[in-house]
Amino acid sequence: MVFWKKWLLKWKKTQNEEPSDPEEQAENVVLHRDDVDLHDRSQRKRYVKSCLEQMRDCEEEIRALTREYSRVTSHLTDMEEIEALPDPERETVRAAAEKIYVYEQQQSEYLERKSRMTDSEFQKVERMESEVEEGIEKLNSAEEYQDKIRQDLNRLAGERHAYQYRRHELERTAVNMRGMMIICSFAFVTCMILLLLLRVLLEMDVQIGCLLAVAATVIAVFFIYLKYTESVKELHRVEKTVNRLILLQNRVKIRYVNNTNLLDYLYVKYQVTSAGELEALWNNYQEEKEERQKFRELHADLDYCQRELMKLLRRYHVQDPDIWLHQTQALLAHGEMVEIRHGLIVRRQKLRKQMEYNENLAESAKAEIKSLAEEFPIYRDEIFAMVEQYEKNGNG
Repeated sequence: MVFWKKWLLKWKKTQNEEPSDPEEQAENVVLHRDDVDLHDRSQRKRYVKSCLEQMRDCEEEIRALTREYSRVTSHLTDMEEIEALPDPERETVRAAAEKIYVYEQQQSEYLERKSRMTDSEFQKVERMESEVEEGIEKLNSAEEYQDKIRQDLNRLAGERHAYQYRRHELERTAVNMRGMMIICSFAFVTCMILLLLLRVLLEMDVQIGCLLAVAATVIAVFFIYLKYTESVKELHRVEKTVNRLILLQNRVKIRYVNNTNLLDYLYVKYQVTSAGELEALWNNYQEEKEERQKFRELHADLDYCQRELMKLLRRYHVQDPDIWLHQTQALLAHGEMVEIRHGLIVRRQKLRKQMEYNENLAESAKAEIKSLAEEFPIYRDEIFAMVEQYEKNGNG
């Protein structure tokens, strides 16, 4: 029962001593040896080692903070050097910074612009740059020739259909003429039989009728024969024309196939689907190439101006001129310079606070080791040996 009361009192004391805020806890880090049995060799060595490690960590942190503090201080000193320049020198620096600012704005505008073509398209056209203009001419010529061939094929097909229709008409006319010839022959025979019957049975004078029948039949047969002969002759001419058109169609079809194969090859070679697409790619490539060349020149000019500004700043004893390449607005606008200075001062104050905090921790650890050596003289040699080993190893 007594044990539990002691434990509860100790727990309450711990809770009351430790602050709840993490930052406050960090600021109140102290070494406790209440729970360490310093007469136990392993616990004693572990405790001294933890003090030495705390010193090592603090010293490393102080070195890093010191380097950063020096950089910030150097930057502030550079600002003072720049602001203390006489007006002519200050104007020279301002002019150089203004050029850099203008070039950077132009560079940003280029990078933010909408590209006319992707890098892969640009590289594709770049690889065949020497052949593109010739390819455009070949494609335009082949596509125009393809249109002409297609028109010729359509025209020949139309003419062939027209002549085939005419041939059917002439064949029908020839058949009709043969039929009319048969009809006329049958009519003549019938007429002669009737006239003969009239002569025999009725003893009529049919001489004039016979003459008229013969004359009518001769005239009809003549015109029918004439029409038939003309139809046959024209039919031969039409058949010859149809055969000629078929031959022409075959020749044009061969040209069409060859030209189609040429177009397919050119489309595959230039990786396009038409001459218009290749021409558009070429125009975009030329504009893109010109803009990229301007960008390279702009980058070279910007690089030159930055080197010139760095030379000027070094001439005016600025220790870290590289930083000013990325904050040229501060060289152009006083308000920007004031804002940067304020930020640097705040940073330096925080760095100083961190350095003081780590120095205090290191001092408390050193004081704790010294206190141990004084309070426990029997372990002094052992403690000093650990400290000596720590210093020999370069503070950890």
